[in-house]
Amino acid sequence: MRRYGKHTDEDDIRSRPNRRGNRPRTSIRPKHEDAAEGMVLTVDRGRLTCLVEGRIVMAMKARELGRKAAVVGDRVALVGDLTGAKDTLARIVRIEERVSLLRRTADDDDPYERVVVANADQLAVVTALADPEPRPRLIDRCLVAAYDGGLEPLLVLTKSDLASPDKLLELYGALDIPHVVTSREELASGEAADRVREHLAGKITAFVGHSGVGKTTLVNALVPEERRRLTGHVNAVTGRGRHTTTSALALPLADGEGWVVDTPGVRSFGLAHIDPSRVINAFPDLQPGTEGCPRACSHDEPDCALDAYVAEGHADPARLYSLRRLLATRERKEGD
Repeated sequence: MRRYGKHTDEDDIRSRPNRRGNRPRTSIRPKHEDAAEGMVLTVDRGRLTCLVEGRIVMAMKARELGRKAAVVGDRVALVGDLTGAKDTLARIVRIEERVSLLRRTADDDDPYERVVVANADQLAVVTALADPEPRPRLIDRCLVAAYDGGLEPLLVLTKSDLASPDKLLELYGALDIPHVVTSREELASGEAADRVREHLAGKITAFVGHSGVGKTTLVNALVPEERRRLTGHVNAVTGRGRHTTTSALALPLADGEGWVVDTPGVRSFGLAHIDPSRVINAFPDLQPGTEGCPRACSHDEPDCALDAYVAEGHADPARLYSLRRLLATRERKEGD
């Protein structure tokens, strides 16, 4: 058998004849330096709705991307027909580097990771104070996913006319999370949307919450019908009469002040993909205390150095309690 060394003479290597007469296959990928930049607004059955220079463009993923999938919020490079005209289709040839990534699994035993949104700055967790009752474990899980993915959390508490927010706010007080408390009347009048909007300026914010908490009502108030016209013909492509939050959808706020990403209602928020060692990154005041921890410390065991660190007054004990509660959330069911 003939072998070639490191420095072969290319002319000495035989190539298999190409019977079809077309160009031979190559592993070299085109650079597409002239591709246009766009943002993915929604994904449905292999078709991606993108915003390209103010136009809505339908696209599909190029074969050269392999199994890499684009998701809502992705910055992408597109080639082909970028006019946005009816029945035209562009091609996504590159997915730019992501700065954040919100992910979840169906449950903690599910190995299949679902990407909810890319490049979001903030995660707004919408929770009712009553009807339905708040689910702190679900909130904890959303917070862990936000911290792990590089998103800042925002708590939006609805239906304060039915129950006081004090107990829930006390539970998360040590985390110093920004929050907005609203009533049903404020949600209906649009006053709630005005106060939430103050936290959205210049940011891409993903909204999550389970059914009945008022998430969709709030999003509709934040992005009125005239702003939805930008993505208006998405339904014509997907075949749906109206958007019912069955897939994530990015919607622009007025005057380019930011984006709202409406996500499907969640019944669970699995964390099988989360490495618990990364959650400590959201607690910079506790991080120095981990230097004395044993290798692979879970930060919730007898030899954890954080106990002594807090006892010496370097950090608030409530912060350590919050960290351990979040770390333990994978071992607890969301309804606990």
